[in-house]
Amino acid sequence: MIITIDGPAGAGKSTAAKLLAKKINFQFLDTGAMYRAVALAALNTGASSFNEPALEQILSKLTIRLEENKVILNGMDVSIQIRTKETTELAGVIATSKVVRTKLVELQRAAAFERKMVCEGRDQGTTVFPEAFCKFFLTARPEMRAQRRFIELQEKGVNTTLQEILDAIISRDLRDENREISPLIPAHDAMILDTSDMHMNNVIEVMHQEIQRRGMR
Repeated sequence: MIITIDGPAGAGKSTAAKLLAKKINFQFLDTGAMYRAVALAALNTGASSFNEPALEQILSKLTIRLEENKVILNGMDVSIQIRTKETTELAGVIATSKVVRTKLVELQRAAAFERKMVCEGRDQGTTVFPEAFCKFFLTARPEMRAQRRFIELQEKGVNTTLQEILDAIISRDLRDENREISPLIPAHDAMILDTSDMHMNNVIEVMHQEIQRRGMR
């Protein structure tokens, strides 16, 4: 059984997916971490540009495993490395790549096969799991999303400014919403939640109630 949570950066989907999965005793699939892992692998090649043939070559030598709070890339724990500013920026760029999306959709479906899983990302309910049992799309005002990300990065010791984060979020939104492959849009049957003024506990409660309403006990 699959539950999907999609939405733009900073809307709270990763936190919501983790908490919801724990509440209903499901596993959690962090698809954003998979794109970051590919980005890190690309950066590690030292190449200055990443066209489709180059990315295909990188993917041919790549293995990704998601374990409890860990991302394993080619046998190494890269959970910290994939959160750098450089990796984050490249992840947003390569997310528009057809070869990358095709490969990661394949890996995501394999990871969730015959499992009870909450899957978060940007195209889980529309492309990866269109037949999911229940779908959610979380959004929030850009300024609120930037503020949340700013606080998160400050706590991790990352040196940046609120304006830089807001600019990056707006740029990523435009890129995700207008890409040809799996653009960022709510699935037609998804519940849309604006989390701008919602406490995360309320978000989880609303989603849990919707899941129960659809028949899961």
